Amino acid sequence: MPNLNKLTLKEALLGIKEKKFTAPELVSDCYDRIAAVDHQLNSFVTIVDKETALKQAQKVDPSLPLAGIPVAIKDNFLIEGLRTTASSKVLDSYIAQYTSTVVQKLISAGAIVIGKTNMDAWAHGSSTETSDFGPTKNPWNTNHLPGGSSGGSAAAVAADECIISIGSETAGSIRQPSAWCGIVGLKPTYGRCSRYGVISMASSTDSPGPICKTVDDSAFVLSIIAGHDPNDATSIDQNSWLYPSQSISDLKGLRLGLPKAYFPSEIKTEVKEATLRAAETFKKLGAEIIELDVLDPQYAIAVYTVLQRSEVSSNLARFTGVRYGNDRSFFAKEAIRRIMLGTYSLSSGYYDAYYLKAQKVRTLIVDDFNNQFKKVDAIIGPTSPTTALPLGATQGQAMFGELEDMLMEPSSLAGLPGISIPCGFANGLPIGLQITGPQLSEDKIVNIARLFESNTDYHLQRPQL
Repeated sequence: MPNLNKLTLKEALLGIKEKKFTAPELVSDCYDRIAAVDHQLNSFVTIVDKETALKQAQKVDPSLPLAGIPVAIKDNFLIEGLRTTASSKVLDSYIAQYTSTVVQKLISAGAIVIGKTNMDAWAHGSSTETSDFGPTKNPWNTNHLPGGSSGGSAAAVAADECIISIGSETAGSIRQPSAWCGIVGLKPTYGRCSRYGVISMASSTDSPGPICKTVDDSAFVLSIIAGHDPNDATSIDQNSWLYPSQSISDLKGLRLGLPKAYFPSEIKTEVKEATLRAAETFKKLGAEIIELDVLDPQYAIAVYTVLQRSEVSSNLARFTGVRYGNDRSFFAKEAIRRIMLGTYSLSSGYYDAYYLKAQKVRTLIVDDFNNQFKKVDAIIGPTSPTTALPLGATQGQAMFGELEDMLMEPSSLAGLPGISIPCGFANGLPIGLQITGPQLSEDKIVNIARLFESNTDYHLQRPQL
């Protein structure tokens, strides 16, 4: 079978199980695809030696749940013996000394790591343009951005360079690039997946999660990587999340909230129209669509900006060149700006005025969601106010990421699970729809997304490189 790299996870697992092809053949096709197209995309920072990956695929236990599946890993996840840079020249030659919990779970399940993907340096951004190794390009149009910070992971999946990938989200970094690249990004409840071995950005919101071709694939991967980890104090102390094998046939009795504030003045007309068409699809499937008055996402932008910069200044303080990589002169401008603003927010005389006040407003955002979920079962809306923007769109835009992620920042600050799925196209670029639920409601949002996907064909369309 040619072009095995184009398969979904579900199709790949079935094909290997039924011996239609082998794991090494699947891995080899992904490497061939990387060789053919990655010079156009720059999805990868580091590619694992092909022969090493093929040997691992040959030896993999066929009874494992991800036996032989090629996976790409965002370059802020440590993998022992592999270079881990977080797309910053500070860590240009850093070799990880241990493997992150999420990646170790994938490896233990039989997955074959084929490379580390490009990202905004230190995950600071929503474009992948702040990478010190050059921007990643969008597979749908290489003159456009893939989103970020998990832009390399999203582009790699959309371009069929791998079967699945792993990203991390602090406030949109899984869902937004998935929306811009026309694939599925599942951001779990905060603490659902371990942060151990992930280079910290904002520790109170960082959430590892899967980026895949279908809802089913993302749910299955989440069931592998989720679960309590004693090495992560913020990890939820409960058993691993189980993949919901029972799908639903309709949405009767389900109430979906559609916040008016999720259609800000900045939103593209095509994005708004696609979201409203999606709401009509949900209605036809039996859901009741309820218009909601929620806290304006503009508040979340202000809160996130203060809290994220404050946590960045603390987390990046360890990168002095003494233990990790190069010295602080290698920090790029975006990291320097965030360190300075965060240090200022935490400094004596300003802590109460900025950081403490932001935490209080964060509590109001959490309370608002709790009140909204008394009225509805889940909330729907556009993932991003725009489709993928042209290369260079971030230049001179200090708040680019916050504005592009404004519709996801409230749910990230509240630690809620969310999923972005394709819901349309505008000028050949994908549009994403997000579905958000209360904490620990991954079953619900996955089933809603799965039903939408089975009644539409947006996820079946692939970019032509």
